[in-house]
Amino acid sequence: MKGVLLVNLGSPDSPEPKDVKPYLDQFLMDKYVIDVPFLLRALLVRGIILRKRPEASSEAYKKIWWEEGSPLIVLNERMHKKVKAKTELPVALAMRYGKPSIETGLQELHDQGVTEVLLFPLYPQYAMASTLTILVLAEEIRKKKFPHMKFTDVPAFYNKPDYIKVLANSIKRSLEGFEYDHLLFSYHGIPERHIRKTNVTKSHCKINDTCCVTQSAAHKFCYRHQCYETTRLVVEQLGIPEDKYSLTFQSRLAGDKWLEPYTDVEINKMPNKGIKSLAVVTPAFVADCLETLEEIAMRAKEDFEEHGGKDFLAVPCLNDNDEWCSVMANWINEWATAEIPVA
Repeated sequence: MKGVLLVNLGSPDSPEPKDVKPYLDQFLMDKYVIDVPFLLRALLVRGIILRKRPEASSEAYKKIWWEEGSPLIVLNERMHKKVKAKTELPVALAMRYGKPSIETGLQELHDQGVTEVLLFPLYPQYAMASTLTILVLAEEIRKKKFPHMKFTDVPAFYNKPDYIKVLANSIKRSLEGFEYDHLLFSYHGIPERHIRKTNVTKSHCKINDTCCVTQSAAHKFCYRHQCYETTRLVVEQLGIPEDKYSLTFQSRLAGDKWLEPYTDVEINKMPNKGIKSLAVVTPAFVADCLETLEEIAMRAKEDFEEHGGKDFLAVPCLNDNDEWCSVMANWINEWATAEIPVA
């Protein structure tokens, strides 16, 4: 029997420091997120970051927390409900960090008699700190608890025509009535070394404007290429001129070389370049979360206005958009009737 496990990042149980701290510990101690030896990672995370960051993160979460709970969890639950209604397969929802866990999701499917699972990481672009860590943990749990299960995973869908269409349509609807000077595509940042670690060719990725547009097997796992390709396909579909959009990366940690240009730095420069009306879309996320609701819709907006900007629009993620839920269900149903993995 076939079933599906949808997996997103996760959230603390509450915005209080007592819940934010263990969540951050689980997240930042993941060797695929901070990819340094365990002792160094523990020293960095538990000896430095977790001494101050839980309080700061708690304040950020409190700004965006809904009465129903974490926006990320609530939005994923709504999406999950709609997708379930469009397929006859059992569909469970899990988070890589926090609750409901991947083990809980697999147990739910197991209890329904599922033996073949479609792992569906809810990330359009592949990265070791998002997609890979989900697949690795799921496989570890399978071996220990559900050895009879067989896994298939949904590859990065950054360039799938139906995804691009629904994303472009969503952006277009959000921009109606908003006269923007510039459309910024802001993706979650990752350290440059993550690009090199996932480079299957071991030589192609130079992290410049040439390698990402030169055909290569590396692109299957190259987060940077996939971000640029998502942007290219969307602006092509929307007919946006080259001088009206750009791409940046947000949410970096200090001490490492991360993908550039940086969202906050570029936004602060824009008013002096004559950009007074700015719209920001965040296509690395399929559901709104701390990084979109607080970092972009609040902090980036405030910074933009402080530097002379006038109008700012944070374009919502796909969330439980009916068209998006139908696309997901279609992929699931295609897999349910096919003998080959979704591609």
